[in-house]
Amino acid sequence: MFRSTPPGKLPLMEDFYTIQGEGHHAGEAAYFVRLGGCDVGCVWCDVKDSWDKEKHPMTEIKYMVRKALDFPSRSVVITGGEPLLYDLTHLSGALKEAGFKTWLETSGAYPLSGTWDWICVSPKKFKAPMKEVLREADELKVVVFNKSDFAWAKKNAAMVSDSCHLFLQPEYGAFNKMMPLIVEFVKQHPEWKISLQVHKVMQIP
Repeated sequence: MFRSTPPGKLPLMEDFYTIQGEGHHAGEAAYFVRLGGCDVGCVWCDVKDSWDKEKHPMTEIKYMVRKALDFPSRSVVITGGEPLLYDLTHLSGALKEAGFKTWLETSGAYPLSGTWDWICVSPKKFKAPMKEVLREADELKVVVFNKSDFAWAKKNAAMVSDSCHLFLQPEYGAFNKMMPLIVEFVKQHPEWKISLQVHKVMQIP
């Protein structure tokens, strides 16, 4: 069941134009729309301010689209928080109508809504993804915080389509500890690739 919001509005934490720093589209310019609200509860989350949707103003979807049109890229990333807490049909539809490619970043813990050109599922142990969302994923991006996350990655990879791109990404605070293990894992399992948070290296949002 979707969290209720006023018609035509969603809780907006922030929106900004930047370079995608992670996963399949790393290095590409995109407009980011970060929605407020999340109950997945990752202990290492770097946007914990997004968790409480009441902190973030209900914002008209047409405003979000109008802001995105101010920039030259026609790719928009919808992220959070956990964006699938809400029915994203109106937002994704309005963006598509305005000529944008729509990219979704989600934990997959809630039912899929909306129309998407790319779906990145980053599954979390704290609230496991739904199988039906995993089946629609174009990209599976597993954050590696400890050794047990490799088994978690394999478990989720078994539920995605054959065309899904597989990524392992070291949790930023555990980078030095986990990176050598990730390198060895990918060498042994070449169907996986390594994702790095290059936006942090570039010191951009």
